[in-house]
Amino acid sequence: MSTTLSTSSSIMSRRDLQFLLHEWLRVEELCERPRFAGHSREIFDDVLALAERIATERFAPHNRAADAAEPHLGEDGTVVLHPDVAPALAAFAEAGLMGGGMDEAVGGMQLPGVVVSAAFSWFQAANVSSAAYPFLTIAAANMLLECGSPAQVERWVTPMVEGRFFGTMCLSETQAGSSLADVATRAEPQPDGTYRLCGTKMWISGGDHELAENIVHLVLARTPEAPAGVKGISLFIVPRILVGEDGALGERNDVVLAGLNHKLGFRGTVNTVLGFGEGAHRPGGEPGAVGYLVGEPHRGLAYMFHMMNEARVGVGLGAACLGYTGYLKALQYARERPQGRPLGAKDPTAPQVPLIAHADVRRMLLAQKSWVEGGLALVLYCGRLLDDQHTAPTEEERAAAGTLLDVLTPIAKSWPSQWCLAANDLAIQVHGGYGYAREYDVEQHYRDNRLNPIHEGTHGIQALDLLGRKVIMNGGAGLRALADRIGATIGRARAAEGDAALYAEQLDAAVTRLVRVTGEVWATGEPEVALANATAYLEAAGHVVVAWIWLEQLLAAAGGDGDFYAGKRQAARYFYAYELPRIGPQLDLLAQHDRTTLDMRDAWF
Repeated sequence: MSTTLSTSSSIMSRRDLQFLLHEWLRVEELCERPRFAGHSREIFDDVLALAERIATERFAPHNRAADAAEPHLGEDGTVVLHPDVAPALAAFAEAGLMGGGMDEAVGGMQLPGVVVSAAFSWFQAANVSSAAYPFLTIAAANMLLECGSPAQVERWVTPMVEGRFFGTMCLSETQAGSSLADVATRAEPQPDGTYRLCGTKMWISGGDHELAENIVHLVLARTPEAPAGVKGISLFIVPRILVGEDGALGERNDVVLAGLNHKLGFRGTVNTVLGFGEGAHRPGGEPGAVGYLVGEPHRGLAYMFHMMNEARVGVGLGAACLGYTGYLKALQYARERPQGRPLGAKDPTAPQVPLIAHADVRRMLLAQKSWVEGGLALVLYCGRLLDDQHTAPTEEERAAAGTLLDVLTPIAKSWPSQWCLAANDLAIQVHGGYGYAREYDVEQHYRDNRLNPIHEGTHGIQALDLLGRKVIMNGGAGLRALADRIGATIGRARAAEGDAALYAEQLDAAVTRLVRVTGEVWATGEPEVALANATAYLEAAGHVVVAWIWLEQLLAAAGGDGDFYAGKRQAARYFYAYELPRIGPQLDLLAQHDRTTLDMRDAWF
C-alpha cells in the first residue's frame, strides 16, 4: 500500500470545484459584466486545470520534504530553504497566477475572485507552506492597489505581479501580540519625505529568504506625534533592498533577520523575527530603515485591514483545503485497508473487509465530508460576494454584497479553522496507529492546520468582531442581511419539498433563534457580559451559516444522478442530523447571560 498519495485526486476534488463554481455559484454569468467580459467558462476551466497541474507537479512533491527540512541559516547567514520551493514559485509566477485577480493594467489576468480562490485551493491543499509566499505577496499587492499611490503601485506592485518581489505583513511585536494598540515601532519623518523606522517585528512569515530579488515589508509603526492606541498607527512600505526611481535595485535597507521561529506546522515557510533600524545596514549612514508612508498618517490599521480581511478569508480557504486533502487521503486509506469483519459475522476466518465497511468509520468520513465540503463552499461563496461587491450591476446590489461579506468574514476565517482541523483529527483516527506515523501525510496536515485558528486573528478575536461589531453594525443591518439571504434560500427549499423542505424548517428555527438571542445578549446594556461568551456565539452562528450553505448545495444538486450528487445529499443529511443540533446548548448559554468566566478569579485556577 502506498504511504504517500501524490495524485491530484488525493489533493483536491476537481469534481466538487466544478460543481461549486458552475452548478451552484454559476460563475459563467460573471462574464456578462464589463470587468470579466473577456473571459468565458472555458478560460475559467483552463485556469483551474493549469493550477491543478502546477500544484500536482511542482508543489505537492516537496510538501513532506520541506516539512522535514525546515528553513535554517546557512554559513553565510542567509536563509536556506528546500531547493524545490524556488522553482515551484517560479512556475506559479510564470503562469500569471500572481496577478490572477488583478487589473490587466498592472499585468494581472482580471479573473473573478471566486475563480482565483478555487484555483489557489489546489496550492494550499498541495503544499500550504510553499503557497504561503504567493499568498502573502498577492495580499500585499492588493492592499497597495487599494490604498497606495500610483507611483507606489508602479514601483512595488508591478514587480510583485511579475514574481520578482515578494511581500509580507509586519504587524505583531513581542510585547504586543494581537493587541496592535501596543505596537511600539517608531517612524521618524525625513526631509525628503521618507521615514526612518526602528523597532522589532515578530512572527513574520516569509520575512527573509533568497526566493526573490526583493522583499516588500508592509509595516505598522508610530510617527512622533501619533496619538496612543490604534488611532496612532501608520502603515509603511519598507523594502529589504532599496529601489531607485528607475526601478533599479540599490543598497540594502536596514532590515535585519534577528531570528527564526520554528512552528508546529507550516514548517516549510520561513518565519522570522525582524529588526528595523538595528544598524547592520544603514542606508546613507543614517540610523533606521527607510520606509515610505502609505496613504495618510494614522490610518495604517484601516489600510492594513484591507490586507487582513483578504488574508482572513484566505486562511479559511487554506483550512478548508487542508481538511479536504486529509479527508481524501483518509477516504482512500479506508477503501484500501482491510481490517476486521462485519458485526455479527459468524465465520472468524472469513476475509477481512475494508475499513470503510464499518459504520463508525463511515461516520468519521461523513463528518469530514460535511465539514470540508461545507467549509470550501462557504469560502468560495465569500469570493463570489467579493466579485458582487465590486462588479454587481447596481449600487444597491454592491452594497448588499459588501454588508453580507463583512458579516461572513469572521465566520469564513474561524469556522473552517475549527472544523476542518477537526476533520484532520478524524483523518488521523481513520488511519489508526498509522495516522500519527510520519510515513503518512495526515499527521502533517493536522500540524499545518493547527496554526489556522491563530493565523490572522484568533478564534476569540473573530468572535469579538462578529458579535461586537459585525452583527450589530448600522443598527443590525449585518444580521438582517444574513437572515434575509438565508430566508430566501429557505423559501426556495420549501417550494422544492422533500428533504430540502424538512431542512428548511430546521434552518428557519435555527436562524430565528440566532437573531432573537443576539438581541437578548445585548439587552443587558453591559458589553462585558454580552461578549463574555462571544466564542459560543461564533460557533453557533457558524453552524447556522454552514447549514444554510449545505441547503444551497442541496438545491443546486437537486435532480442530479450518480454517486457525486447522492454524496452531496447524504452529507447535507448528516449536517442537519448531527451538526445543526449542536447550537441549542450554545444559544441557551448565551440567552442566560452566563457569567461563569467573568466571575472566575485568578487565584481559583
